[in-house]
Amino acid sequence: MQMQQKSSIVIAATLLAVFAIVPSSQTQQRGQPPLQVVSPETLPDRQVTFRILAPKSEAVQLSSSGDIPGIGFGQTKALTKGTNGVWEVTVGPLPPGAYRYSFNVDGVTVVDPRNPKTSESNENTWSLLQVPGADWMDTKDVPHGAVSEVTYWSSTLKRFRRLHAYTPPGYESGEGKYPIFYLLHGAFDSDDSWSSVGRAGFILDNLIAAGKAKPMVVVMPHGHTGPFRFGMPMSGEFESEFVTDIMPQMEKRFRVYTDRQHRAMAGLSMGGAHTLNIGIPNLDRFAYLGVYSSGIFGIAGGPGGNQPQGPTFEEKYKAILDDTKLKEGLKLFWFATGKNDFLVATSRATVEMFKKHQFDVVYRETDGAHTWDNWRDYLHEYATQLFQ
Repeated sequence: MQMQQKSSIVIAATLLAVFAIVPSSQTQQRGQPPLQVVSPETLPDRQVTFRILAPKSEAVQLSSSGDIPGIGFGQTKALTKGTNGVWEVTVGPLPPGAYRYSFNVDGVTVVDPRNPKTSESNENTWSLLQVPGADWMDTKDVPHGAVSEVTYWSSTLKRFRRLHAYTPPGYESGEGKYPIFYLLHGAFDSDDSWSSVGRAGFILDNLIAAGKAKPMVVVMPHGHTGPFRFGMPMSGEFESEFVTDIMPQMEKRFRVYTDRQHRAMAGLSMGGAHTLNIGIPNLDRFAYLGVYSSGIFGIAGGPGGNQPQGPTFEEKYKAILDDTKLKEGLKLFWFATGKNDFLVATSRATVEMFKKHQFDVVYRETDGAHTWDNWRDYLHEYATQLFQ
């Protein structure tokens, strides 16, 4: 997937937005109102039409982050040009959920100029579409928490960094402490991803309102410490930053309990590996660990095989893996992966390794692949089991 600099995308999108509202000699005669383009348009049957006004362009494609059915990772779908200069394509029907997409206009990747909703990745920005119809993650008339952007100083990286944090309904009243849940994203994504395409805030709002989850503070940090490409080894910088900077600062900033039984962590893909790399060597500090579509990279070879050189994970942490007393305080060790996920073999091998060391592991193998529709489901199920 070709990654574009966010600034270039925003500039290009702004220019296209102007073109979308300014009268064009090809689309409007003098005295007629400007042509208004609606995009995206969700139809009653959950088909979605994407449009962009580009009268002088020769080719336009729709791209997705791999979650839109029929437009897989690295694939595109061509739009058709109308006589009014508007290009459009209809896809679906789409299952309820959130989807990221962009346009490629004559070789230039741009966000949808008619859609103000976006979702950030590590090095680019996507347009964001939400298709309603799933009660547990739709925006409902229930008490809502707040998702905030938090800037902090990273002594590990010697620069300011940003994370997102969810505080539950009632937090603003200033009373009482809450358990804390660290929720980590995957490769190419950012601290924005879980709260935008992942809909974490709405999932928690609905669970808490239904009495199915405890009110909690959820910290969603940025797991990348620089540019990322497939095949790069994990540097270990984020793991060090998490323990040195993120945990101490966030547990001082928010009204949270700081004992083991009130602290949880989970992550998807790269974030699942981060969860293991942080949670196991600090097992005395976490009572809940969740690994979504991930495991110990390299344990099964093939995809996800970018394991750092040196001792294996099992060799490095053998004393902790065999410590019976540490296991007693681990209330939930939860894995879930799709049957068609390219990391399913990694998940299976990781689960078996932990079971060999007498860990009580819960493993769910679901339908689907390495996509956000699974990860939202996993968060929904995992969160109901925390701090009970």
